[in-house]
Amino acid sequence: MPADFNWAIGGEAGDGIDSTGKIFAQALSRAGRHVFTSKDFASRIRGGYTAYKVRTAIDPVQSVVDRLDVLIALTQRTIDENLDELHEGSVIIYDGDRSTMADVEIPEGMVGLDIPLKALAEEAGGAIMRNVVALGAACAVADFPIENLDSALQKRFGGKGEAIVENNKKAARAGLEYVHDEYDHEFDYDLETTDEDYVLINGDQAIGMGAIAAGCRFYAGYPITPATDVMEYLTGRIERYGGHVVQAEDELAAINLALGAARAGARSMTATSGPGIDLMTETFGLVATSETPLVIVDVMRSGPSTGMPTKQEQGDLNMMLYGGHGEIPRFVVAPTSIDECFWKTVEAFNFAEKYQVPVYVAADLAMAVTEQTFSPETFDMDEVEIDRGKVVDDDSIDEWLDEEGRFQPHALTDDGVSPRAFPGTEQGAHMSTGLEHDELGRRTEDRSMRVEQVDKRDRKVETAKQTEDFSPREFGDADSDTLILSWGSNEGALVEALDFLEEDGIDVRFLSVPYMFPRPDLTEEIEAADEVIVVECNATGQFANVVEHDTLTRVKRINKYDGVRFKADELADEIKATLDAEEVSA
Repeated sequence: MPADFNWAIGGEAGDGIDSTGKIFAQALSRAGRHVFTSKDFASRIRGGYTAYKVRTAIDPVQSVVDRLDVLIALTQRTIDENLDELHEGSVIIYDGDRSTMADVEIPEGMVGLDIPLKALAEEAGGAIMRNVVALGAACAVADFPIENLDSALQKRFGGKGEAIVENNKKAARAGLEYVHDEYDHEFDYDLETTDEDYVLINGDQAIGMGAIAAGCRFYAGYPITPATDVMEYLTGRIERYGGHVVQAEDELAAINLALGAARAGARSMTATSGPGIDLMTETFGLVATSETPLVIVDVMRSGPSTGMPTKQEQGDLNMMLYGGHGEIPRFVVAPTSIDECFWKTVEAFNFAEKYQVPVYVAADLAMAVTEQTFSPETFDMDEVEIDRGKVVDDDSIDEWLDEEGRFQPHALTDDGVSPRAFPGTEQGAHMSTGLEHDELGRRTEDRSMRVEQVDKRDRKVETAKQTEDFSPREFGDADSDTLILSWGSNEGALVEALDFLEEDGIDVRFLSVPYMFPRPDLTEEIEAADEVIVVECNATGQFANVVEHDTLTRVKRINKYDGVRFKADELADEIKATLDAEEVSA
């Protein structure tokens, strides 16, 4: 029996794939098992292949792998799409009475369970519950206590009344009993349960939770895949803390609303994806020039243009690093795991206010839509620290007044950070403009003041480099001659790939970089390595280019841009193929 269990359901958009997968993931989580999910869905409401995969184990899991143990196939295409991941002994659950599955072909060596899902669901109260019947059948195959499924069904349907909940429980048991009664087969799976208590959360939700914990009190956004869940999480929650969510008419309005709230003194945020960042870029420059603290979340997806809205990619790095006309000081923070989405969002708000700059939080689709289990202590609110930066009040504002008693919101300082006065601060009245300005915020074309203001804004970044810790996260063998570099959501797959490589006698050092700008100096680590490989989900190697620019060293590259995230075993194979024969033998 494998240490982990891999389950999936697939069909067409509109078949309830997502809700079914979430119910099963929640049931496993509530049974004290670790869970890691993956979604493959089309950018349409109905039609087009879609799938929801769940990997579960007693020990933590943080990647998907190329193996499926149980597959609920609502279409023949589901089997075809996943054929490479099925293995001898894999179980395929399907409804032979469904027209699309009437002539289903079960690959040799695999177990096919033809279950009348729709008919059993109708007996339980409605055909709409056919997927729940399939979940009950999966519980029978995996020897998973169906009582744990009951808990997830209660959570999912409790708001619709107890009759709906009971009908779904009845449907699940119909699937379970059908397998027990009709199939005399010894399945290879036994899903152990524990008493552990886990939180199941995705990256977008973690960003929203981090924003609330950081004291964000205003969010403006426009719905866009895959960033919409950030707004959905905040709606109804941020209001409990005196905050507000505004759904704007477009991305331009969203960032300008967020800018206005930030100028008023609120911790403010917006979230979007690549096309929305394009539209926000002009205001991004205004945010930086007016020295307004603002957090902008970019949940990347496949581009350019509309691209593939529901597919994975890390193609926006260049835009976040260099986007906008003129020279704009900025921070780019890139969480490397779902729990880090929480902590890096908190950090982003602190950076924004300490240095009075726009801060990008660079997430991506794979991280945003993936649900993963964590212990509740992972998100310890007592560990959250809030730093609002150089805020002046009625008692401390005097030192920032000019000879005529006027407040200087853009005062020239050694660290590049000027004082900040919230509205209502006595003697703190001031203005800012997108035009170049003097220390008072008044427009100017004075050449020396222009140079001083540009240099002052740039000094913020240099100050941060000297005072903040931008170290990468390190895994593997620190003494290895092979160095792997990556960023963002690739971390989990790479960490698990290290185990596969170790089994083959290959030791590597892996540095996961959560800060794109300012970023760590990796020169020493690269010079110590014989082989350097950069792993990322884009075609041109955007981070690899940055590394080569910074260190003047050529690196090898593993790039994926087919719209699908990296898998642990896939990455191990790619790394082995990239290393030369002499290094592999060593």
